[in-house]
Amino acid sequence: MNIPDIQSQSDPRNIVIDKVGVKGLRYPIVVEDRTKGTQHTVADLNIYVELPHHMRGTHMSRFIEILHHYHTEAIIGKLPDFLAELKSSLKAEAAYIDINFPYFMTMKAPVSGIESIMTFDCVFTASLKEDFELLIGVVVPVTSLCPCSKEISSYGAHNQRSWITIKVSYEGFVWLEELIELAQSAASCEIYSLLKRVDEKYVTEKAYNNPKFVEDVVREITLKLQEDTRILSFFVESENEESIHLHNAYALISRPSK
Repeated sequence: MNIPDIQSQSDPRNIVIDKVGVKGLRYPIVVEDRTKGTQHTVADLNIYVELPHHMRGTHMSRFIEILHHYHTEAIIGKLPDFLAELKSSLKAEAAYIDINFPYFMTMKAPVSGIESIMTFDCVFTASLKEDFELLIGVVVPVTSLCPCSKEISSYGAHNQRSWITIKVSYEGFVWLEELIELAQSAASCEIYSLLKRVDEKYVTEKAYNNPKFVEDVVREITLKLQEDTRILSFFVESENEESIHLHNAYALISRPSK
């Protein structure tokens, strides 16, 4: 049966489309795990190519078909090959992928040592034009305690859950765990899934003795990233879900490639 290929028809409007493809695709992937070697998780994927001006449409099924060849191995090392195959198969000048996924880490409570699993939202964003580019990132929940509140109050200080986002481009290799631990180290205190009373006492007092503004957080992380010779560029933001205000506190620092 001769089935017409409508997507490959020519288009007379002479307009390149920057990105065309599939969004919101949920698929199993494998990522590198510093402790276990690899970790299986489920990602939400956006995959695109640049569409030439003379082509009416792209072949959506090929995005999934090509992805299926790569998802069973640690995907970050396969991204250059994956994007190159997309470009070749779809006759595109550029290919892109956004990979958003939960990453799981075992954390020990600070005093009791009881273990529990924390989840962190992570992202890989990659593109291939003439050169391959990759950005990896983490979103880390932490506790922050307000230095101003502590200073002006006779007792107590307001604290809140905060969200620290770190995205980096790099050379060599950077573990997701490194970025997660960097974010935690810059906060008033880490957040845990499971705490006993002795642990609750510890984290409450640690936060009280370690007050941080959002400005403090992003500056401390920036200093560490600038010292790391692997890091080529970065984006750092900190947002407090304020406990005594109706608005959030926010700070951001970004640095382009060196």
